[in-house]
Amino acid sequence: MLFVPGFMLDADLWRDVVPALGDGPATYADLSQDGSIEAMARRTLMDAPDRFILTGFSMGGYVAREIVRQAPDRVTALILIATSARGDSDVERQRKAVVAGQAAGTAFKGLSRSAILSSLHPDNAGRTDILDRIQAAGHRMGGDAFRRQSLIERRDERDALASIRCPSLVIAGEEDRLRSRAETLELHNGLVGSSFEVVADTGHMVPMEAPQRLATIIREWLAQQKAEA
Repeated sequence: MLFVPGFMLDADLWRDVVPALGDGPATYADLSQDGSIEAMARRTLMDAPDRFILTGFSMGGYVAREIVRQAPDRVTALILIATSARGDSDVERQRKAVVAGQAAGTAFKGLSRSAILSSLHPDNAGRTDILDRIQAAGHRMGGDAFRRQSLIERRDERDALASIRCPSLVIAGEEDRLRSRAETLELHNGLVGSSFEVVADTGHMVPMEAPQRLATIIREWLAQQKAEA
């Protein structure tokens, strides 16, 4: 399996998910070095197995779909978690303009506590373990990666989803305040024959908030795909 993290996250995102899957070796994409979705996909494919099950979270969902476009014969199944197929909103474009206007050497202080809290289910606001992990990942990635990832263009892919033909599973967080239910349903409806699941009592950070439940959903879906093959 190949796992693609989200904005300012790394392989630690999947730390509690992968052992619960028990489905062989895992490979992790490194999104820290590139400034476009296409380049991230190319770099990931260079180190990927010949054929693999592909899982993308949030921004990593955009990268995962680009991986499928670049190497459709290598992806046996696609799992998208808390992500979207929409292009940048006006608010996101305004945020990019602010980052673009900052001097390249501006000191990076890490992700703010308020930004991290907005990604969690309200009941998890006190989960300092999750907050610490997200902040630590941001510091590992560093200021250069923050600038590159903040300026990445996300294009609207809704009309292109039907071209993805591998078995697909779309997973949403029950109370995701960063990616709406409408966005995840657009993915589900656009990916022909896809399955759709909602993880209860989670916000955006599903792999950290409910790793065991997420792993169960993925494991059971993969078993169903194997049975139907």
